[in-house]
Amino acid sequence: MPQIKQPYIPLSTNVIEKFSPNPKYGRETMSLGAFGELSNHLSVKTKSRPSSHNACSNNIHEDLHPLKDSLNYLRQLSRSGPGLTVLHRAAEDKAICPDKLNLERHNLTACPIFEGEEQLRLLYLQHNIITRIQNLSCLQRLIFLDLYDNQIEEISGLSALQALRVLMLGKNRIQKISNLENLKHLDVLDLHGNQISKIENINHLRDLRVLNLARNQIRHVENLNGLDSLTELNLRNNNITFVRDVDILPSLQLLYLSFNNISRINDILCLADSTSLSDVTLDGNPIAQESWYRQAILAHMLQLRQLDMKRITEEERRTASVLARKEEEKKRESHKQALLKEKKRIAICNAARQWDIQQNRITPTMSDLNNRDGVNSLHKPCPLNGSTAFQFEEEKRSLDAVLNSAVQELSVIDSHLVEVEGDSLCLYGSGALESLDRTWSVQTSGSVNTISFTFINFDDIVQILPKLRIKFPNIMHLKFKENNLVTLHQFNALAHLRKLDQLTVETQGNPVVNFTLWKYYVLFRLNNFNIQKINNSEVTQNDIVLSERLFGILSYVASAELPQYKLITFLEESRKKPLHHLLKGEYKKPPAEAEEGNDNKRLVVDTPSRTSLNYIPQDLLNEKLEVL
Repeated sequence: MPQIKQPYIPLSTNVIEKFSPNPKYGRETMSLGAFGELSNHLSVKTKSRPSSHNACSNNIHEDLHPLKDSLNYLRQLSRSGPGLTVLHRAAEDKAICPDKLNLERHNLTACPIFEGEEQLRLLYLQHNIITRIQNLSCLQRLIFLDLYDNQIEEISGLSALQALRVLMLGKNRIQKISNLENLKHLDVLDLHGNQISKIENINHLRDLRVLNLARNQIRHVENLNGLDSLTELNLRNNNITFVRDVDILPSLQLLYLSFNNISRINDILCLADSTSLSDVTLDGNPIAQESWYRQAILAHMLQLRQLDMKRITEEERRTASVLARKEEEKKRESHKQALLKEKKRIAICNAARQWDIQQNRITPTMSDLNNRDGVNSLHKPCPLNGSTAFQFEEEKRSLDAVLNSAVQELSVIDSHLVEVEGDSLCLYGSGALESLDRTWSVQTSGSVNTISFTFINFDDIVQILPKLRIKFPNIMHLKFKENNLVTLHQFNALAHLRKLDQLTVETQGNPVVNFTLWKYYVLFRLNNFNIQKINNSEVTQNDIVLSERLFGILSYVASAELPQYKLITFLEESRKKPLHHLLKGEYKKPPAEAEEGNDNKRLVVDTPSRTSLNYIPQDLLNEKLEVL
């Protein structure tokens, strides 16, 4: 039967880091649980050190201090040369404690040379002034080495200690984690209170269960792969701004991140992906000052049992679960909107390129030639190299604004785009005109009052104008951009519409706008629409009068050669009857003041002569001639 995994229980009585500036949580634990035979050596607690030593930060040895031996090791330490010390214990002394040796507070400047200590398993060298680790090669059975509170600058001299399971190097001057390659059986590695700025060279420690890197200079938490047994990670009091790789630690349960510089949830999102993590501390970080902090953390990390040493209640867990679901829905919607936005951008970009090719602004590539049938297989942004390349305005809205925008429909067909947003229908590329043949809902048809045409030839638009007045009866505003509007008489085609309040014709791709009088011609030809704005400028009464003065004679000249029956065909059914009365001489003469040409009054709404100013695209005209 497979062995049942026991829950991890931190043994705070074994290895303790005391944080005197933080009395709220007392001592922060470093655990030595389940060390087997090692735990027997550490089971006896001793009297705490004097208060003067306790006040020193990062004292992790109060409960690990062994019983004071009755032997006076000072008498057994002899000098063999400058800076060298030889230790030799008598047989009777060694028999009392054969596998344990305490050299704490002996003012040692170097590790002594050990004679006859091959059976030694626990060695205490804390609170000395040792600057270098050396002379330990003969202690190949050593499983516990304590060098806390010395002056060591580099990890070295440990390659022969392959049985070592606990290495205590806290409160030294170490700047880099190195030379641990042979210590493959380490259970506990304590490096707190040093000058380490980077986590490195520990990926081979697959048996490591406790790692203490508190009070260092670490900014980024990374390079944790390979630590498959790591259960407790202490990173308090560093300069950490973001955390990664925590989610690849399959056994991690306790993570201490208090008193760092973490300010955003996104910087610790990997914690949410950890399936084993149960206890986390983040107090003392900028993020912990936010009012939403606790709920947001729990929403992302539903697996937690404790946060900042406070047990999570069921009510908090339920609230966090609801918040997590809402966050997930928002995330999915965000991804959906981002995808639609990218598809839209690609389609518009492709439509712009196809338009530039049609206008001979750029030279088509082989891919463009293969797609001239209108089916564009491009699925990446197309660079616009033409002289009049379409310029896209950057989105200034945030992601939240995009999510809240009322995008009702977005249909992407390679190099064509049909988009309904609010009361506007936007068509990009000539293929978009085919969408007008489909069935539109009554709600959509009735809500659209603005239609914009981009990268579509105006002659193609003319042929669908009768459909527009039927499909979208409430059209009030037309916009044109890159449509090959070249001559004034092209505007005659807009008379097919039912009504029109605004007209916008942009300069890009529409040379007709360069004519000074184009606006007046539009007002003259479409005067029955009572247009209110042209290119966002209000139409005044003077504009209307001037348009009649400039182009009034044109309609009579154009209709002079047409018989009356032909003029009748240009009028709608509702206007035929008044014209019959006019031809029979039954039309009543208007009041005298109307004949005086008062400049402050509008002229006749529509006349047969004005209706004779029509526009038929050349392609359509050629087809009719072929039929004849």
